[in-house]
Amino acid sequence: MIGKAIRLERIINRDTGKCLIVPMDHGVSAGPIFGITNMKTAMAQVADGGANAVVVHKGIVGSGHRQSGPDMGLIIHLSASTSVAVEPNSKILVCSVEEAIKLGADAVSVHINIGDCNEKQMLEDMGKVAYNASEWGIPLLAMIYPRGPKIDNEFDPKHVKHAARLGAELGADVVKVSYTGDPESFKQVVDGCHKPVVIAGGPKMESDRSILEMVRDAIDAGAAGTSIGRNIFQHKNPTLIVQAIEKIVHHNATVEEALAIIQ
Repeated sequence: MIGKAIRLERIINRDTGKCLIVPMDHGVSAGPIFGITNMKTAMAQVADGGANAVVVHKGIVGSGHRQSGPDMGLIIHLSASTSVAVEPNSKILVCSVEEAIKLGADAVSVHINIGDCNEKQMLEDMGKVAYNASEWGIPLLAMIYPRGPKIDNEFDPKHVKHAARLGAELGADVVKVSYTGDPESFKQVVDGCHKPVVIAGGPKMESDRSILEMVRDAIDAGAAGTSIGRNIFQHKNPTLIVQAIEKIVHHNATVEEALAIIQ
């Protein structure tokens, strides 16, 4: 479908086939945390660094609209829960594909935690979103994590492989999962997915080198890019860390070359 192909090029670089996405949807789950208190500033900083797209909730689109500067794709997140909920891993839909399109979205995203007690509802929701997204020709990003009573380690490659494949099986155009910790095991995740895979950033890291080494290893393993949040928008200089990651993702830079941009 030509509409979906055109929109995908707004979030995936057509020349490299890779993307640098910055999720900024944390205000629903955690409130106005450091780095995303002022959304216009936060979005301008990552756009200036060369981010391909951001992920935000519907109500913040207007607050983050910059009206100037580099272009950047808009992904509207449809799922929500809060960190103070009794079951914070149980996501519900708070926006529709049609509403996201009206707000100017280039893509939509959903969040599923496999293994959660509410897994069946999240799977049903993704099925409906995937159908509607296909009908409207809008790409779907699926963020999928293994989190539940039966999950002993959410970074275990066997669980992450399952999560990635689930996203592909249910109709996602891009799948976001956690990095498994080494290129060898993550290559298995990529090989078993059949759709572009991007890595999550996880908890705030202590050093720039750690972030960039993770990105470099993931790209070497076949990842289609990154979807890193806190380690970008809570960085001391979000623009520079985006530039450094962009150098690896789109220009195949080494970790040392990327570090030189920050230093």
